[in-house]
Amino acid sequence: MKTITLAITGASGLPYAMRLLECLLQSGQRVNLVYSQAAQIVAKQELDFTLPNRPQDAEKMLSERMGHFSGELHVFGREDWYAPMASGSNPGDAMVICPCTMGTLAAVAAGLSDDLIARAADVMLKEKRLLILVPRETPFSAIHLENMLRLAHAGTVILPPNPGFYHHPQNVQDIVDFVVARILDHLSVPQTLMKPWGD
Repeated sequence: MKTITLAITGASGLPYAMRLLECLLQSGQRVNLVYSQAAQIVAKQELDFTLPNRPQDAEKMLSERMGHFSGELHVFGREDWYAPMASGSNPGDAMVICPCTMGTLAAVAAGLSDDLIARAADVMLKEKRLLILVPRETPFSAIHLENMLRLAHAGTVILPPNPGFYHHPQNVQDIVDFVVARILDHLSVPQTLMKPWGD
């Protein structure tokens, strides 16, 4: 069982985050989840459901929504400085920010730790653990690209949700699964969403 922090911010792309959460839990991983206030707004807009304000309510609601799974889900508030991923003594194995706003990306690139999402990402970098950002914006400005380059030099995986089409997707879910499969591959979490190229 890996311990993976999943942070959801207010960029468009909540279907990626929910599918990733589902796959991680179904594959038996421990997921520490934190989300921004803007993510709550986007969840309502894109998926027509409400992410609760209280972590314990969110944990219950998401567990029911995901159905049966073998992993563990723990939800933390944005200001919960006692959360395990807030310290280098308990960083977990990896962290994914999906989707990642340009504001969050800039905060991580600048080393700002003014909420749990940015602090957890800072911890991953300083502890040399795997950090994956899924930036959902288009087009990218020069500032966005410079921030991504800075993070890439620091060891971050920048994984924009750019789907391929060689697998002949039949619906939106197939496109979502393509991106989520690439994230899972980088996390070294087994997945059956997409066959490896050449198989």
